[in-house]
Formats: sequence, C-alpha cells, structure tokens
Amino acid sequence: MRVLSDTWTMTRRSLRHIVRSPDTIITVVAMPIALMLLFVYVFGGNFGHIFRAGSVKYVDFIVPGIVAMTVVSGIAYAAVRLSMDMQRGMVSRFRTMPIAPSSILSGHAVSSLLSNLFSVFLVVLVGLLVGFRSHASVLEWLLFVALTALFTLATTWLAIMFGLFAKTVEGAGSFSYILLLLVFVSPSFTPTASMSAPVRAFADHQPMTPIVDTMRSLLIYGHAGDSAWAAFAWCGGLLAACYVAALWTFRTRREPAVVSQ
Repeated sequence: MRVLSDTWTMTRRSLRHIVRSPDTIITVVAMPIALMLLFVYVFGGNFGHIFRAGSVKYVDFIVPGIVAMTVVSGIAYAAVRLSMDMQRGMVSRFRTMPIAPSSILSGHAVSSLLSNLFSVFLVVLVGLLVGFRSHASVLEWLLFVALTALFTLATTWLAIMFGLFAKTVEGAGSFSYILLLLVFVSPSFTPTASMSAPVRAFADHQPMTPIVDTMRSLLIYGHAGDSAWAAFAWCGGLLAACYVAALWTFRTRREPAVVSQ
C-alpha cells in the first residue's frame, strides 16, 4: 500500500508538470491531430485512390497509425522529465526521503500512461468529427484500449531507460525519432504492398506493424485479427524487459552531481 501511495504522489507531481507545460500539450495533442488533418485533406487525394475500390475509407485506415504516433510523441516527455529531475538533483533529494524508490520511476510511467490515453481519446474524437467510423463492439473497444495502454507502458519504460542514460535533457527524448520512423515505415498511412520490395520486407517484420494492424482490425473490422498475438507479445516483452532493466539501472546508477552556478 505504501508503494501505491508513493507512486500516486509522484504521479500527481508529474501530471502537474504536464498541465503547466504548453509545449508538451501542443506536441502531444495538437501535432498528431494536425497530421491527421493533413493526411486526410491534403495527402488523402494521392493515397486515397488505393482505398476507393475497397470498403475502407482512408480516414478509417490512418486513425490507428495516428494513435500510435500520438503515443510515441507523448512518451518522449517521460524521458525528458526524468532527465530533468536527475540533472537538477531532484532524484537525489527523493532518495533521502522515506518513499519507495520504485515510485520515483513508476510515477513518471503512470503519468505518461494517463496523459497519453487522454491524448488518444482526443485524437479519436477529432477523427470521428472528420469522418472516422468504427464497427467495433464494446469488447473490441476494450481490447483496443488495453493494447493502447500496454503499448504506452512498454514504450514509456523504454523512454525511462533512455532518460536514465541520457547525458543531457535534450538528448533524453531524441530516441523517439527512431520510434516515429518505425511508425512511418509501417502500414500506418499506406499498405505495405504499395512499398518497394526492400522497404516492404522491413515493414512486414518490424514490431510496429502488428501493433498498428491489430488496432486497425479491432476498430475497423470488429475482430483482433491474425497479428494480435504478435502485437501483445511485442508490447508485453518490451514492457517486462524495460521495467526490470530500468529498476536495476536506477538502483545501481547515480545521477550526476549538480553544479551550482
């Protein structure tokens, strides 16, 4: 109970920082929505011809990819906030307090989960306003939320790992560009069948593809699809590995000393 209480205390602290940071809100919420509108109303004329012969509208096709991009953009701030705490000596102060050490990291993870789920909710809401329609039942929506939450937690703990090792605050969130590249080189905005052979071979076998495919299958087709096991396996494996590695690193690694100016 003490660990849960301490984690919630650290979570509320991190959430207050998020609310008070306009640049975080713009990056996490406004940018994915702007990209969705860009793809629907600007690039949709070029990409949309792929879907006109079928039963899936282009806006329906890209919403799961925008959801993945929203999460990837948002979790980078967990690494940035943790790095700022370490650079400013806040973590050293927390170590001297009677709180559970794991709550220092878990607070960042839970706040990232809550803020990103809220961002995904806003993205889906705007998607509905521009024509997105889902055929999912309540069960499929719950599975979609569960996969999104698992994906968020897995990538957040990966972000925390980078935050622990980053030498500067600026470099802490730079790893997210790699994940953004994986989102683009996946069936997020166009089917992999339309890609060149080498790019398609990579896209078909990278972890973001089954995650996006499963999200799309749940929302659009009303079933989990053939990639569901791979999506949950990738997210579960990444979460377990990064969680254990982050806690071990946090216990054995000391943040740099703060230099007074």
